[in-house]
Amino acid sequence: MANAPTIFDRRLLRVRRRRARAQGAADFLLTQVADDLAARLSMVMRRFERIVDLGTPGDALRRALGAQLAGPVIRAGDRGTGIAADVGPRVIADEEALPFADGSLDLVVSALALQFLNDLPGALMQIRRALKPDGFFLAAMLGGETLVELRQAFAEAETLIEGGLSPRVAPFADVRQLGGLLQRAGFALPVADSDRLTVRYASPLALMQDLRRMGATNVLAERRTVPLRRETLARAVQVYADNYSGADGRVHATFEVIWLSGWAPHESQQQPLKPGSARHRLADALGAREIPLGDKTGR
Repeated sequence: MANAPTIFDRRLLRVRRRRARAQGAADFLLTQVADDLAARLSMVMRRFERIVDLGTPGDALRRALGAQLAGPVIRAGDRGTGIAADVGPRVIADEEALPFADGSLDLVVSALALQFLNDLPGALMQIRRALKPDGFFLAAMLGGETLVELRQAFAEAETLIEGGLSPRVAPFADVRQLGGLLQRAGFALPVADSDRLTVRYASPLALMQDLRRMGATNVLAERRTVPLRRETLARAVQVYADNYSGADGRVHATFEVIWLSGWAPHESQQQPLKPGSARHRLADALGAREIPLGDKTGR
């Protein structure tokens, strides 16, 4: 983990999450994702007793899970998640350096937190090791299409006003990359899929205000530290309104939610067939003519 690049300023992330809670956090997106996670978990016919909620800000996920699980949910994360003042079992820990013993957990869940880790591959490996054999991992995180409209509006505005670009919207991973990370981490039966949620706002400024109240404004380590120029902001707002508004004048914003799931390997799980052990030919299933290696079509 020491060699992982520093993409996010996680100290600043903690500060902005605390400020968001003090201002009255906008948690509609987190509540929606927490409800969806609980619904997905309800379809897994298993009894989970040792459960960790990793890094989820606030208590939306704990509320959504309710009495669905057999054991209490241990909240784990740094102080920026707000768990220090929460009720129930909790562990103050860095999400990139988990304090759990290998093979000690039945279930790890997380909602809208893992996208801000600098070493996501390392965290996934730690989660997999912390799970008991046949333990389950289920998480939701923001994907690469999140706030694509805001990214494009600022790119155009900065190019026109300042003659260059600065990083303003996080470069979140896409679903293919995350599926590959699950495999690399050693999960069995890994699955990555995505949902796109569209939220409508009265104006681009209303969206930016909501992002502040989510604690989700720019925390990129290489962000520009000088104040944003008024001309640039005004141009970005205009570009956004011109390109991403409906007939009623309201603008839309995209949030891509990527779902990750996988199991700690266990001998009871379905295993791939050994090469050469198949009883039926793929060509027969497809109704195609098999061409032996080395032969040419038409001969």
